[in-house]
Amino acid sequence: MDAGPWATSESEKGLKTAEDARYYTVSIKFPEFTNANNVLVVQYSLKYTQSVDCGGAYIKLHPKGLDQANYDGDAAYNIMFGPDQCGGTKRVHAILSRGGTNHLTTKQIYPETDLFTHVYTFILRPDNTYEILIDGDSKAKGPIEDDWPILPPKQIQDPAVSKPVDWVDTKYMDDPDDKKPEGYDDIPKEIVDPEATKPEDWDDELDGDWEAPKVPNPEFKGPWRAKQIENPAYKGEWVHPMIDNPEYKPMDDLYQYASFEALGIEVWQVKAGSIFDNFFGN
Repeated sequence: MDAGPWATSESEKGLKTAEDARYYTVSIKFPEFTNANNVLVVQYSLKYTQSVDCGGAYIKLHPKGLDQANYDGDAAYNIMFGPDQCGGTKRVHAILSRGGTNHLTTKQIYPETDLFTHVYTFILRPDNTYEILIDGDSKAKGPIEDDWPILPPKQIQDPAVSKPVDWVDTKYMDDPDDKKPEGYDDIPKEIVDPEATKPEDWDDELDGDWEAPKVPNPEFKGPWRAKQIENPAYKGEWVHPMIDNPEYKPMDDLYQYASFEALGIEVWQVKAGSIFDNFFGN
């Protein structure tokens, strides 16, 4: 337990990862509950005590049956939530598990990366909406089915319709009246430097025949290409017609889990010093 720098009391101590380049697991069980017909709020605070270059700092909520003695990344969970970063990849994970598949939100939510304490909050509501907050500021919200690929899409491309074979979607074309100038391909890419002179101390017998260096030819323009003009046959970009997806079936309980019984931290960190604290759930 540690509170890190700038702490004002012992009550600010939290779980701290202590050694660099290590894998960490810890879990705790609580009385089992379900969030059916209730708002679920998951919240905790996180403080880095050194700059993070690669490592997770998320938490997991598990259903009944977690094997705490053998807790690892294969343990089934309902929700995984919190920041994760490595190199240029930085995001707040918000993963909902359904039927053995873990679905990551399609929203890009950027975590805080400084050395201050920040509070991460994830809310699931019975109307099948969600909200993610950092330090009380809303970062993402809306219908769950819009931002998690849990359900099949409501609409799909009509499989009975294809782009017409005569559809022209090339906006520009070569000008048929533009002709390559005569002798264009004979222009060399390099020419002998006209300003080069044979050094006075050059000895042909010792140094061989002197050759002037070459320089880029200012007359060389690269491969010839006809100029482009608007294509008179252009019809615009073809848009595939959409139809209702017969596989789509709405679910009114996307937010709901039958069992919550454990909270876990299961992360790898290159740089340690993350302090987890102030866990809250209801």
